[in-house]
Amino acid sequence: MFTKQEAQELIQTLQWVGDNLGRQIETLAAQIIKTFKNGGKVILMGNGGSAGDAQHIAAEFVGRYKRERKSYPAIALNTNTSTITAVGNDYGYDFTFSRQVEGFANNGDVVIGFSTSGNSANVYKALEIAKQKGCYTAAFLGKDGGSIKNIVDLPLVVKTNNTPRVQECHIFLGHTLCELVEKEL
Repeated sequence: MFTKQEAQELIQTLQWVGDNLGRQIETLAAQIIKTFKNGGKVILMGNGGSAGDAQHIAAEFVGRYKRERKSYPAIALNTNTSTITAVGNDYGYDFTFSRQVEGFANNGDVVIGFSTSGNSANVYKALEIAKQKGCYTAAFLGKDGGSIKNIVDLPLVVKTNNTPRVQECHIFLGHTLCELVEKEL
């Protein structure tokens, strides 16, 4: 049964996001704009619902968000099941994204991880490799940001333990990111 309490929790969390993460999302948008202008790409990844968020934002960049425009180069690493299952089988699940970052990422690209816990080992390892390759790294995180917040250039932490509220705020932030990029480019 629908409850107003759930809706009010979302409103309160979104209000907190608006008060606390606006500058960070503008910083990430500016970095992505710079990357696209320089011929680079955005690489995104996540597990479960966060995988859905990663591919959703990649699709907004490749297709369009609100404006007719050229396609922007973005890819979600969690969409290639053959690669994920091959790497998972041969190297272990923790390497499913890092092997792809090793192959796809170039100096100057933006690599974004999504993790509601902030502790997804495969996202962490991929962001480590991205930093080694000279990429700008960001992460959409929940709870206290976990271990990932300490290794990225820009952590965007939605500080609540309520996973659905974290994910709802991540997609709001992702849409805001797309809008800022489209407006500038």
